[in-house]
Amino acid sequence: MKLAKLVVALSATFTLSSAAFADITIGVSLSATGPAASLGIPEKNAFALLPTEIGGEKVKLVVLDDATDPTVATKNARRLVTEDRVDAIIGSSSTPATAAMAEVAHETKTPLVTMSPVSLPVERNEWVFRTPQQNEVMASALVEHMKSKGYKTLGFIGFSDAYGEDWLNSVTKHAGAAGIQLTVVERYNRNDTSVTGQVLKLTTARPDAVLVAGSGSPAALPQGALVERGYKGQIYQTHAAANQAFLGVAGKAAEGAILPVGPVSVVRQLPDSHPSKASGVDFVTKYEVQYGAGSFSAFAGYAHDAFRLIEAAVPAAKAKGAPGTAEFRAALRDALEASKEVVGVHGVFNMTPNDHFGLDDRSRVLIRIEGGAYKLVAQ
Repeated sequence: MKLAKLVVALSATFTLSSAAFADITIGVSLSATGPAASLGIPEKNAFALLPTEIGGEKVKLVVLDDATDPTVATKNARRLVTEDRVDAIIGSSSTPATAAMAEVAHETKTPLVTMSPVSLPVERNEWVFRTPQQNEVMASALVEHMKSKGYKTLGFIGFSDAYGEDWLNSVTKHAGAAGIQLTVVERYNRNDTSVTGQVLKLTTARPDAVLVAGSGSPAALPQGALVERGYKGQIYQTHAAANQAFLGVAGKAAEGAILPVGPVSVVRQLPDSHPSKASGVDFVTKYEVQYGAGSFSAFAGYAHDAFRLIEAAVPAAKAKGAPGTAEFRAALRDALEASKEVVGVHGVFNMTPNDHFGLDDRSRVLIRIEGGAYKLVAQ
């Protein structure tokens, strides 16, 4: 009897000791292929540059491709939770795929740090945190610029999905408050090959400015069509168009477009006093050493900041549970929600129960595309 008790005690001790030194497993689902590949590829590249240890524990990354498909993203999230037994999930690259993953995070009580600015109902938001700037934060920067230029009318063309709708809601709110009238609203799909009809309506209405709410290379379709039709007003894009794929597809048609972006996109043009400059310069340098000069994309920065948030939350979570346990996942969620002054390359994160974006005006700057490059717009 005493021997049996000793075996049980030793077994329990070994189990606790093993758990204490268990790897931290982070699952990633991103869009390395499909319409959002221009976002997902730099994100995938970024994970190869991130630390392999957090707080003395080894980090195991499981990276999957969801092909920009919400159904595949759901399957990936379930596999990561049930088979790989991850402590946290990062993903995805597009808003629809991220919304699908958020359902799995909610159901399984697994922290999810997203790389797209997904909007969710309050009851689905508890386990989800974001690294991209909230669309409303970026929309307010654009509207401030429109107002400073005296624009009175605005046209809109955006994705016919959650990303486009959230941008439409955000810009409508801020434009209305600034006395700017939204005159024409058009939508298109991520995989469309023509927006001739929509652009004809926009150019006929002749608004002072047009906002294109797209991402990556698909955001270039309305940009090129507007220029081709001879539109002379100001064209604005969103931060989801801030990558080489957009510039490559839009070409000369992108000249003069104005975008709100995270500070890392023009990190070397920032004043030294900006809180994200030092970490941003370091990360951009590492990225371009690995992947080539001029290869950096803001989307790599979202991957960096997702990992950074988890990294900052791990010490507090470890005090309440061991990696691989439900207790650790719950404590990690709580620590993410309590993030304070966590410096990322896109800004400084301060999460609260009511704000799982956590970024303020330090997370945005305006740029103009000039000569195929980004130039910081003085504000």
